[in-house]
Amino acid sequence: MPLGTYYFSGDEAVAEGAIAAGCRYYGGYPITPSSEIMERISVRFKDVQGIFM
Repeated sequence: MPLGTYYFSGDEAVAEGAIAAGCRYYGGYPITPSSEIMERISVRFKDVQGIFM
C-alpha cells in the first residue's frame, strides 16, 4: 500500500497491519465483530499473493 493518509475502521487497520507485518495466510469464519477483518484481507490478499480460506 503506498504511503499516504488513510481512514480505516479499527478492523481494517488490523487487517492492513497484519499484511504489512508479512501475514500471507488467513483462515476464518464470518462472525461479528471481526467480519470486516476477513472482508478486507480477502480483497487485499489478491495484491500480495496471500492465501485466504
